[in-house]
Amino acid sequence: MNVDVDGRVRLVMESALTARDRVGVQDFVLLENYNSEAAFIENLRRRFKENLIYTYIGSVLVSVNPYKELEIYSKQQMERYRGVSFYEISPHIYSVSDNTYRAMKTSRKDQCILISGESGAGKTEASKKILLYYAVTCPTNDRMAALGDRLLQSNPVLEAFGNAKTLRNDNSSRFGKYMDVQFDFRGVPVGGHILNYLLEKSRVVHQNPGERNFHIFYQLLNGGDEMLLKTLYLEKNPHNYNYLAKGNCPRVSSINDKNDWKVVMKALSVIGFTEEEVQKLLSIISGVLHLGNIQFGEGEEGETYITTETQIANLTELLGVDGSALTEALTHKKLTAKGEEMISPLNFEQAMSARDALAKAVYGRTFNWLVEKINQSLALKEEIYHSSKSSSVIGLLDIYGFEVLQHNSFEQFCINYCNEKLQQLFIELTLRSEQEEYETEGIAWETVQYFDNKIICDLIEEKHKGIISILDEECLRPGETGDLSFLEKLEDTLGGHPHFVTHKLANGKTRRVMSREEFRLLHYAGEVNYNVKGFVDKNNDLLNRNLKEVMCQSDNQILSHCFHREEVMDQKRPEMAATQFKNSLMKLMEILMSKEPSYVRCIKPNDAKQPGRFDEVLVRHQVKYLGLMENLRVRRAGFAYRRHFEAFLQRYKPLCPETWPNWHGRLADGVSTLINHLGYKPEEYKLGRSKIFIRFPKTLFTTEDALEAKKPEIGKYACSGSETLGLHVCVYTVIVIQSGWRGMKARRRAKRRREAAELIRRFIKGFIYRHNEYGPENDYFLDHVRYSFLKNLRKNLPENVLDKRWPTPPPLVTEASEYLRMLHMRNMVMKYCRRVQPEWKKQMVQKVVASEIFKDQKDSYPESVGRLFLDTRREQINLKVVQTLGNDKVQYGASVTKYDRRGFKPRPRQLLLTNNFAVLVDRTKIKQKIDYATMRGISLSSLRDGMFVVHMPTEDNKQKTDVVLQSNHVIELVTKLAMMAGKIDYVNISPGSIRFAVARGKEGIIDFVRGSEMKVAKGKRGHLLVTVPGSSTT
Repeated sequence: MNVDVDGRVRLVMESALTARDRVGVQDFVLLENYNSEAAFIENLRRRFKENLIYTYIGSVLVSVNPYKELEIYSKQQMERYRGVSFYEISPHIYSVSDNTYRAMKTSRKDQCILISGESGAGKTEASKKILLYYAVTCPTNDRMAALGDRLLQSNPVLEAFGNAKTLRNDNSSRFGKYMDVQFDFRGVPVGGHILNYLLEKSRVVHQNPGERNFHIFYQLLNGGDEMLLKTLYLEKNPHNYNYLAKGNCPRVSSINDKNDWKVVMKALSVIGFTEEEVQKLLSIISGVLHLGNIQFGEGEEGETYITTETQIANLTELLGVDGSALTEALTHKKLTAKGEEMISPLNFEQAMSARDALAKAVYGRTFNWLVEKINQSLALKEEIYHSSKSSSVIGLLDIYGFEVLQHNSFEQFCINYCNEKLQQLFIELTLRSEQEEYETEGIAWETVQYFDNKIICDLIEEKHKGIISILDEECLRPGETGDLSFLEKLEDTLGGHPHFVTHKLANGKTRRVMSREEFRLLHYAGEVNYNVKGFVDKNNDLLNRNLKEVMCQSDNQILSHCFHREEVMDQKRPEMAATQFKNSLMKLMEILMSKEPSYVRCIKPNDAKQPGRFDEVLVRHQVKYLGLMENLRVRRAGFAYRRHFEAFLQRYKPLCPETWPNWHGRLADGVSTLINHLGYKPEEYKLGRSKIFIRFPKTLFTTEDALEAKKPEIGKYACSGSETLGLHVCVYTVIVIQSGWRGMKARRRAKRRREAAELIRRFIKGFIYRHNEYGPENDYFLDHVRYSFLKNLRKNLPENVLDKRWPTPPPLVTEASEYLRMLHMRNMVMKYCRRVQPEWKKQMVQKVVASEIFKDQKDSYPESVGRLFLDTRREQINLKVVQTLGNDKVQYGASVTKYDRRGFKPRPRQLLLTNNFAVLVDRTKIKQKIDYATMRGISLSSLRDGMFVVHMPTEDNKQKTDVVLQSNHVIELVTKLAMMAGKIDYVNISPGSIRFAVARGKEGIIDFVRGSEMKVAKGKRGHLLVTVPGSSTT
């Protein structure tokens, strides 16, 4: 042990070597038999039994999950590691945190800490400990303390929505997370940003036995009060919800959902979520549960219908969508063939898949919104720190480790591909770091033999020939696509690759353990069999277009943000899931390559989560797939131990009379004198420019044992008078330095006060002369006024062309303010116009026309403003009708109800609009043709009904007279009809009755009255009586 100037006790790494037989070595590079996996695991086991869960491999920290609370994370422990060099104290997560932080401050280079390991190994806990260390030990103020709170509180929120109970871990992260913590030039945390990867959306709709859905569902049911659950139409029993009942594991002994609910609600408040946002968020979560309870029935002709209307009613309110439109979208899909859009009914299995796809999409996009919202809360405030160039970052990568399950699917394929890329990066950066250190010290670099897994990465990601490209090609191929045809294509393309095997390509021994639906990849960590079932569907990850249309019209602000209207208009097919993951992984690799890395490798000691139990078979498996032996071989390829001359000489100088008690020459000469006295052989060491490199651990052990034997003699010398004299000299020197430093600080403080007083005087004088012409008396004050206005304006600029807010300018800058306002508006309009796609422009033109016709005229118009006009609402057109129409292409269609001119009997029809005329169709027959040229106009009431009359000329006996129709989308239909017919000015909206021609010289009348529900019937005096309620979904 040794004591530094501050009096802190430091447990130097070398001092622990005397107990190596009992607790092992705390750096694996000091293992004698470093090529032995058994020796590696035995060293881990010894340390684990002594509650020493941290061990180094050079600069890599290996952490074993103790499955119990250890008294090593207190604030006092943080202070022990603060400002201490890496090897001066026993291994700890705080040591990695502190050294990364100090490297960022001193070198001004961005850093990152890569945390990896399998589920349950403690990755999430490690990232929490690192964040907590920075929150406690970094310099801060009140504002930045609040940021630290938000950084810490983001963890329980992300865990609630992104973690779940699995067979291996009660709090397993089911997504990858990369977090950047930003620091200013003083080392104060000033911001943060989170990137998330590959959320396991399939867990929303399916869980294996013994597993659970995401934590938030159970927290809501167990922690939410009765009033909240009633508002969300929920019950406390998880078994009542199909999406929670599949795993049959609603309760977990290690999880308190009720307490966790309180923690999450508090965290959301700290991060900055408003009460309204939390309510909207919970409405979506409960909406997902109600989606899972939607049941379908099947008709005689195979058509599907919904049997649980209660769930649709609940979803209408919770998700803010049109119930009838949602029902239609869950049981039908839109098809486009030769430019024609058709609506086709779904069978039972397709309807179930559509429901599950919607649930996964809603939850996945809401999770992305949640991360985006947290990022806004953590964002670097540029009004304080004007240039982000003055800030540095420390990145934390907490990402899933290599997974080998009993049944491995698409998710495991992506996870293991990610680990292949990280292993490739890990070896590359480790070798580069080693080589750079050798070159810096002037030591000859020795080539290191290692397994390069580039061949496996290429097998997965190579363009046109890699597994991902072949999977995308299969998904895009016209005709029948499927998982087995994908497997066949893999065999044709990759057959003969040394790291790829299928049942067809394997030998007899391998075939006995492989299914015909599997392919095997020989990863760096071992063999994994992947079942192709579900690969194509999961890679497609598509949501039916009509479901997107329903969701983008949601009144829930979160959902309307998640489902963009431009997405519905865009005809371009989105990227496949695997390609999206590959691209995001490439960007992550670029981020990590641009930073100086540190590593934390987490190991799970047993599957039972029991403290004190060490399963050697399980640990050996993890050591293999984490590449720890490979890393150790790279680190030990040259020299096992290296230290700066000063540290080495300071520790071992008592062993040589010439260096004890003090060495006054060059450090390199002192080290050379010392090792010559100790009898080091030339092949045992090398001297660099500032470090000594020792090749064999045995050499160091011998030196350390000699020091241990010398300690009694050193103690006697410490009591001598000469040492006391040296201490007095040291104290006097310290006092001189302290007095000089205090004087300099006092002079600086006085200078700052003088400058502050002068500044205040100039400001007051400027305020007094503020109405005078610009001059020396008021220049500072007037400049400040201008600057303050511009600074305030920067934070409060209008965000879109409809945003009319603008800060009130002081009189001094009124003219400039108006000019800036005009420029900003012009810039926003220009940007908006550039973004407008042809489909969206068409939509806007129709909306403008609808506004001209219906605004302030019809009661139901405001409800239609936020809803997209669809290209069609018709069902599939019968082939006979298509043949009858000939070359006249249908531009729009909708289902309507036609009322007979005599008797007003309702008849279901389709109204189809072409470029020159409209037709009313009854299944296979065209019942009436409406020529645009002869159409006289369209009449509607001003109420919330869907009735409208198309007026036709009565002079021609061959032409049928006026048509009385009803539609659930009257605003949309009439707008499109008026535009195509060129009769926008001939739409008449009447506040009273509507008259129409029954025959030549004979009139009919439609009367409108208010009532409790919509009703159309024949009234007195032969009129058509329409009862209109107070609200409608027109």
